[in-house]
Amino acid sequence: MVEDMANSGETKQAEDGNGDIPPSDLKGNEINDGNTSSDSTESSSGESSEEEAEEEEEEERESENGEGESCAKEFSQETDEEPKATDSGNLLKHCCEKCQALQRPQYDLVTPRKISRGRLQLMLEEEGVYECLLTGLVFEVSQKVRIRYCILSWSKFGTYLNDSWKFAGPIFDVDCDPTILKSIQFPHSLCLADRDDEVKFSVLHVKNNQGLIEPSVDHSRNHIKWSVSSLSPVGPIVQTTKPTEHHGVVLVYKEVGQPDSYSFRVYLTSNNDSDINDIRKEVRTSKKRYMKIEKPPICQKLLKENRKYRLISDSEGDITPEDIQFTLAVVKMKGYFEAFFEKHPPFKLSLMEADTEQTVWSAIIRERDCVDNSVEKTQKRRENRKRSSTSEEELTNKRVRWGDESDGPGATKDMTDQQLMSVAKCMGKEWKTVAISYLDLTKLDLEDLLESKEQDLTMMKFNMLDLWRRKQPKGEAGVTYLLRKLRQDDVPNEVICLLQNML
Repeated sequence: MVEDMANSGETKQAEDGNGDIPPSDLKGNEINDGNTSSDSTESSSGESSEEEAEEEEEEERESENGEGESCAKEFSQETDEEPKATDSGNLLKHCCEKCQALQRPQYDLVTPRKISRGRLQLMLEEEGVYECLLTGLVFEVSQKVRIRYCILSWSKFGTYLNDSWKFAGPIFDVDCDPTILKSIQFPHSLCLADRDDEVKFSVLHVKNNQGLIEPSVDHSRNHIKWSVSSLSPVGPIVQTTKPTEHHGVVLVYKEVGQPDSYSFRVYLTSNNDSDINDIRKEVRTSKKRYMKIEKPPICQKLLKENRKYRLISDSEGDITPEDIQFTLAVVKMKGYFEAFFEKHPPFKLSLMEADTEQTVWSAIIRERDCVDNSVEKTQKRRENRKRSSTSEEELTNKRVRWGDESDGPGATKDMTDQQLMSVAKCMGKEWKTVAISYLDLTKLDLEDLLESKEQDLTMMKFNMLDLWRRKQPKGEAGVTYLLRKLRQDDVPNEVICLLQNML
């Protein structure tokens, strides 16, 4: 959500332009003056650790028993589990045509390992610039190093800002040797295509219970670069006098336990992992029980600050409120639409801009989307844990299999026919160029495809992707591998977004 921060605290600007905000200046934000910077990290880490409860019921009990543990302590409780895309939130995936037209820097993509409830780890082998495939963070390192990090919540740290500053992306806690980690690039959700010169970026760096506004080094269409001074909670912020435009997401949750009716919560927010994690926590702690409806969340049009948005359906039902204004003050009070239907699916939900009636997002809710499989999933997780907690020898073998952390969660399983067909449907007339330029197919390969009896263009694209899959060694034709191949400026952004959503 466009973060129109809480009206508490005053930013004291130093002569060099940095802000030092002591706790005594914060209204309604009680802070123990005896705490250190790690103390602020501890409580935030407790919040972050709770995010796994939606996926891991047993871990939720651990989190409740040790809510005050610090990141550093929990980092010692390592596991060898490779994270899914939902484990640390959603990587910011921009389907904005304006931003797609801007050149995007290319970095080495790496997939982290989940080491403890919501905490991620990267082992970088040499000097370079690396982008985390799950969070969008970009790390510049001078030598081999281990980096551990987790997503925090702006609900705590937002009180360090006054009205002139708004948070622009997720806030993180990063643990690494600051003499090796030269810079961090934080993902942001703003669209800068038409107003790059109208915004001022900085970062909020929380140290010793003080919020320091430190200058950024540079920014791009989706990142804000900061030179590492020391490491504690840090997140990107923006200052602008004009309304901002954000890449947005819509998240749908269905109330469980209503056999004869269908009740949903529909959230709209910026494509910001901190915001998304806060929504997950709100849903999980609700008195009612909800299940997530898995639909593509990315808004196809930008969410504009101060604009009103309306949720509509093609089926008769009750949707409240009528409109939601896209500002923090309004969205935080009633940050979701409630939709109630007595008839059975399917029905289509669409988010519209109230003034222009342009569709921002839409999805069809089907009967199968509303089936609660949580009990079955919990049983499978327990069985998997039981199988995985066997002998030390098997654990060592598992670590060897996962030794290459850059392979990612989709690297060991080849793409299915259904996944390839989805990609084929997203490809346009550039598919032949993509095949030769990025998938290592030859002109002769394409001539064979075109000379076949197949006349349907989509099937030709599918056959091209299938040929690529068959040419790869087993286990190296997964979603992650194809995403690495196709993350190019001339590949349609819809294809990239689709692959990212498959992770």
